[in-house]
This record gives sequence, structure tokens and C-alpha cells, in this order.
Amino acid sequence: MIDLQLKVDPFPIVEPLVIRLQTVQASRFPAASENDAMLVYHDENIADFDVGGFSLRVHTTDAQSLDGDVVLVTPGRNTLHRLIRASSRHNTLLITEQCDQKCIMCSQPPKKHHTDLFDYFLQAVLLAPAQTTIGLSGGEPLLHKARLFEFLEKAQSARPDIRFHILTNGQHFDKRDRTSLSALNMRSILWGVPIYAANAAAHDQIVVKAGAHKTLQKNLAILGTCGAVLELRTVLLNSNVLHLEDLANHITKHQSFASVWAIMQLENIGYARMNWDREFYDSSFSFVDVAKAIDLATGRGMETLLYNFPLCSVPSEYRRFCVASISDWKQKYLSTCDGCSLRSTCTGFFEWYSENKGFKGIVAQ
Repeated sequence: MIDLQLKVDPFPIVEPLVIRLQTVQASRFPAASENDAMLVYHDENIADFDVGGFSLRVHTTDAQSLDGDVVLVTPGRNTLHRLIRASSRHNTLLITEQCDQKCIMCSQPPKKHHTDLFDYFLQAVLLAPAQTTIGLSGGEPLLHKARLFEFLEKAQSARPDIRFHILTNGQHFDKRDRTSLSALNMRSILWGVPIYAANAAAHDQIVVKAGAHKTLQKNLAILGTCGAVLELRTVLLNSNVLHLEDLANHITKHQSFASVWAIMQLENIGYARMNWDREFYDSSFSFVDVAKAIDLATGRGMETLLYNFPLCSVPSEYRRFCVASISDWKQKYLSTCDGCSLRSTCTGFFEWYSENKGFKGIVAQ
């Protein structure tokens, strides 16, 4: 697993600091900034960066891997947080850990406290490599809707080359947001919104919020009328596997404006770990209901993808729908994967995946 936090020696600041680390003079980054920190010394265990005449010592065995990374240094802490890794396609900013739903498979269980980091995130975006896609996640980002829209407007104005992938439960839009949404370049934002069943009771039970499905339907329509690029997301569970074909029918009838429907395997962390024995659906054992949903959706012209599915957990004729979706910092492969001819295109497994409670049909291809 790739470390997103690295140890640093005490650094003399009183406010959080966003800087871009550079190990060589490079032109691939946006214009030079006072927030650039150049590497001045390194050995096999440390790297010293010049930050306005002060030395920031980072404990790392691979200084070159930090080139172009945008990091957050916080007063009084002996770690820095890698907000944007220049060499990665998987960069996500955690907007908040607050959420108004308690989904039974949530990988990031909600917390009550919120720290507003939008100003620092904006600085990070300004320093990001060209053409970067940045995820915005939570918790529920739209609990802080006004700040989010302000952040997006400023970021798009300063860095029109940046694309955003915003994960939201879709509960917090209303008609008054159309003005704010219309002020954004909606073509450069992918809105990832979960829907777990066409049946309202089944969906509401999964997200543990009464009336959530009804609100979601209204708000998806708002996004549609504002020209949103929409990614509908459905985590595969024992609770909804029998609803998948009905959901495919519902989506293709009522949210046909969506760009893609993503069916996702379960991540064994957070609430999902607590509910794993009850909710994990082994697609390597039976794929029939997933196949029916894919056939219906794609037959009606809806692009459908499979996220987080190891290729050997999917019948060969459906592997073309699989995407290598697990972020590199939390991805691993099993000893079984050694020598597999499909490994280079396979998403692999989450770092916290447990073999003795997972797929029964994992075999090298």
C-alpha cells in the first residue's frame, strides 16, 4: 500500500502550508510558484526540501517518487499529507467526514466533526499537474454546498484543464442550485451518485434513511436538467442482488441521461466489514443476476461498467465491462495472482481484503 502520509521533522509554521515538492527543475508543472519546494539533499532515508529558506525534512526511502506531489503540512504534526500525487491517476480530496446517511456498506463511516479545508484544497488544485482529474469525496461533500460551489468556481476559473469527480449521495440539491450549477463547466465534472434499488424501501434500508430514494429521484432530475455528466453507482450486496435487473430497467427508463452505470463490488472496511458476512455477494460463485442487469442496461444503450471486480470473479464474456478501479494506494494482489496472464489489466483487491472471507473462485488465468 502506498503511504499518503509521510513523517517529517518539526517545521516552524503556525498555519497549514500547501507546497509542491520538486526533486528536479521541471517544466511539466504549472508556472513556478512561491509554494514550490526544491530538493536540496537526500539519502536512502530522508529528503530535505527548501521551503522559503527553511528545511523541511521528509522521511522517505524514495525521494524521486515525490516529484510534483502537492502536500499539506500542518503545525504541530510530524506528518505531511500527500494531497495530489503527480504520478497517480487516483487523487481524491476528502471534503468532510460528515454524512446524513449511514449506508450499511460505507467504507468511510461518518463523523460529527468537520474541518473546513477548502482554501487549502484550492491551493492544491492550482499546483496540480496539467490535465489532472481530482476526486472530491466524503462523507457527503454537499453538506457544505455553498463552500463546494465557491471552490469549484474558483478552481475552474484558474485551472480550466482540471477535471473533477464528485461523489455525493444526491440528497442535497434543490431548484435554487440551478444557478450555481449553471455557473460551472458541467462538462468537466463527473457526478458519482449511488442508487441501490428501484424499490424505494430497499434503497432506503441500505442507506438507513427514510425517504432517501424519493429525494434522490427528484435531485437526479435536477442534475439532468443542468447538463450534469452523471455516473450512477450501485454497490453489489446480498440485499440488492435480486433487485439489479429491476434497477437496470428503472435507470434506463428514468435516468437514461446518465453517462454510465457502475456496478461495484464490496470494499471490506468501515461498516462493510461489520456487515460483511451478511452482505458480501460472491460474484465468482454466481453471476446470473449481475449478467441479467448488464444485458438489459447495455441492450438499451446504457454504458455499464464493473468496478472492483477481480477478473477471475467474472465470467469471461463479461470481463470486457471490468475496469481497473481500485486506487493504487489501496490496491494489492494475492499470491494466487502470481503468473496470472490477466494481472496487468485486473483491478486486483483492496489492501484490507481477507481471503478467508472473500471470493471462492479466485484462480490464476
